This record gives sequence, C-alpha cells and structure tokens, in this order.
Amino acid sequence: MKNAHWQADLQQLRHLRLFNNVAVSSLNQLLSDFRACDLDAGEVLLSPFNRNQYLYLLVKGQLAVHLGSLDSQAVSTLKIGDCAGEISFIDNEHPSAYVVASEPSCVLRLHRESLFDLFSQSPELMQNLLEMLCARVRQGNRIILDSEQTANIDALTGAHNRRWLEQMFERESTRSAFNGNPLCMLMLDVDHFKAYNDQHGHLAGDYALCLLAQTLRNQLRPKDSLIRFGGEEFVILLPEMGSDEARNIGERLRHALHQVSSFHSPIGELPGITVSIGLAQMQAQDSLQGLIARADGALYQAKQQGRDCLCG
Repeated sequence: MKNAHWQADLQQLRHLRLFNNVAVSSLNQLLSDFRACDLDAGEVLLSPFNRNQYLYLLVKGQLAVHLGSLDSQAVSTLKIGDCAGEISFIDNEHPSAYVVASEPSCVLRLHRESLFDLFSQSPELMQNLLEMLCARVRQGNRIILDSEQTANIDALTGAHNRRWLEQMFERESTRSAFNGNPLCMLMLDVDHFKAYNDQHGHLAGDYALCLLAQTLRNQLRPKDSLIRFGGEEFVILLPEMGSDEARNIGERLRHALHQVSSFHSPIGELPGITVSIGLAQMQAQDSLQGLIARADGALYQAKQQGRDCLCG
C-alpha cells in the first residue's frame, strides 16, 4: 500500500454513507485527518494475523472479504463508499477476515487516535459509523445463517445430510420421551443402483437420486425430515408417528417411485428406479445408532425378499 495523490470531491463525498448529513464546513476539517492510499489488485489490506489501527473508506475500486483463508470464496464485496476494518479499528483487536483489493483501488485511511476527536467535531460521523457497524453485524448474521443452512443440505439432492439427522434426532427423541409420542425411521436404498450407473452413466444416476428426493419430499409432511444418509441411501425421520402409520407412509413412498417407469432429464429419457425400505420405531433409551441399526436390519430383510418392498 502506498500513499496516493487524491483530490477530494466534496460533493461526491457527501453522498457516501460515512459522511451522510455531515456539514460541508466540517467535512474539510474531517478530511484533513484522512490519508489516501493506493492498492494494487490482489494486495491484502486487512489480515487476521495483523492488528489493525485504521478505518478504511473505499473511494475507488473494489475490495473482497474472505473468511478463514484467502483461498476461500469471497463472502462479500465492498464497493465505493463502504468501510473496511471498522470493528478492529474501534476495539483495537485483530480483524476477523481478510480484505483484499480485487482490482486497483484507493482508500482513505484514518488512524484510531483521531477517532474521538472526529466524533466530538461531528456527531453525525459517529452515528453514520455506528449504522455501518450495525449493517456489518447483520450481514455477518446472514452469512452465519446461510452457512448453517448450507452445512445441513446435500448439494446434489437438496435433502438434509447426516449432520442434520443428528440434530433432529436429538430434538425429536427428547420431545418423544417428554410427550410419550412415537418416533419412527424409514431407511431407503435404491435397488440395483450400481447396475443403473453402469448401464446409464453416473450423471444419469445423479438425476435418478434427484428424482427420488423430489418424489419423497412431495409425499411427506413439513415436520418429517428427509436425509441423504450416504450414496443411494436415504433416511426419513417421522415424528409423532407409530409403526403402523409409518408402514403406510413407507408403502405410499415406495409405490410412488414404482409408478415412475421413466422420467425426463437434461440428458434425455431415463428409466425410473425402485427402492427397498426398512422400518424401525424408536424404543425407550434408543440412541440414534441403535435406531439406525434396526432400520438397516429391516432394510437388509427387504433386499433379501426381492427388493422393491418394505420390512419392519
């Protein structure tokens, strides 16, 4: 980062969020405490490994924000008028992210020692900075929420994953024990899936799994959880449902897939698939592993009986 020859355009600066409603008479005095700096494309402005003493206001170019590693995908992009480093600037701690110039950029830099003097000169500046901090916190909360949702979803089928199963079983088993309501699990396995892949290709197999997930979702209640357990195996958690009703649900799901003899896909017409299903109802003091083991045992029986059927 090197010092820049930058000519302030007061009319333009007044429209930036940090200087919103700051009087022109105060703006010249405020700007005297800022220093302009140029950044080359790819240059790191902030790093979690280096303590930050500055607030940066972007006046030209674009900055990318990375969490955890510079190799990770950018979680947000800072544009002209956005600030960087405002949290570490105030609390004098290390930044929580990398901020990198994604193209040649120019920033205005303010040392933290000037902070309180500027606030006394312009309360509007303090209010603007606090509002920008609030926006950054809200953005961070959205990133956390999106990350949590992504971490619980299988990218191919859109079904939940095993991490979600562990969370939901803990919640639903506790609720079941407290309310005395039953809890059932269905374990499904696509019949002869290896042969399907060998004959039609792995891409066709992926589309078949997506068909399966979509078909199952359309038949389930909002409170039910569809989980891709691994490969071509899926698990369905059925809260507040006994084994007789769960057996009816399982047969309905199996029949719905059995009825699809072929389906359209981006690679053309493909044959449908069938599933074998194992059923288990949670018993007192059952762990997730114990319930899975019994559902898997019932699934094995369904395969031994010729597949495309339900046992348990």
